[in-house]
Amino acid sequence: MKKLFIILLPILLGGCQKDFNSIVDPQPENYQVTGIITANQFTYNPGDSLITTCIALNSSMNVKNVSFNIFSSDQIQLNAGPVQMFDNGNLAANGDSVKGDNIFSSKFPLSHYYPKGSYEIDYYVTDNSGNSKLPAVHFFTYDNGQANVAPVISSLVAPDTVSLSATTTPILLTVQVHDDNGLNDIQAVFFNSFIPPDDHPSSGNPWAMYDNGSNGDKAAGDGIFSLTIGLPSNAQKGTYRFEFQAKDRSGLLSNTITHNIVVK
Repeated sequence: MKKLFIILLPILLGGCQKDFNSIVDPQPENYQVTGIITANQFTYNPGDSLITTCIALNSSMNVKNVSFNIFSSDQIQLNAGPVQMFDNGNLAANGDSVKGDNIFSSKFPLSHYYPKGSYEIDYYVTDNSGNSKLPAVHFFTYDNGQANVAPVISSLVAPDTVSLSATTTPILLTVQVHDDNGLNDIQAVFFNSFIPPDDHPSSGNPWAMYDNGSNGDKAAGDGIFSLTIGLPSNAQKGTYRFEFQAKDRSGLLSNTITHNIVVK
């Protein structure tokens, strides 16, 4: 699911100005988009994390409402529902400078926990007949202001020994993951397994682990990543080696935890 971020440059501190510099896809409706005013870059500021964005129409006579969705660099939608935009001249609340000039504006809070990268804003216009269109899209680069730190994994829970059953033998593996940049910065948690007697890598490597309340995971979003694997009754007996690791969105890798499981 996509996310969106909006950028506020110094030119927008006094509200949205008529400097249209974003790519717009005009639609053959009773209205047309004539410009988008949103910065191309935005850096998180703890004193004011609100970003202002504006969209200009040639006419609003047949316009019922204007809104947007915002998506982060990992395509996760940041807003729970459409963010309404206004042409009411309320600079403090909405960032709109002039009432009734067909420029619709709104503000959106950005978090320093959001990942860095390219963000997307999708603008929607609904006419008086209830028809909604996506006439414009804007992309910008977001900097969360944080120095990137590699994730750390710990507290591995895995058996030392298992005995094969007549059917499939389940093995639950869990590991705790921490990232100073927040769990949103975690791109993947995984392990590689190596099979006896010659320690060759499993054809399924790498195995993804989950923090979503399924696949053996008990609670979503608690930083504990899990996976339940199953050994068939005819699995090779001996010592299996497992190597666990995490990777963040910038590609930094965590420490590695190695664990052996003896299969009897």
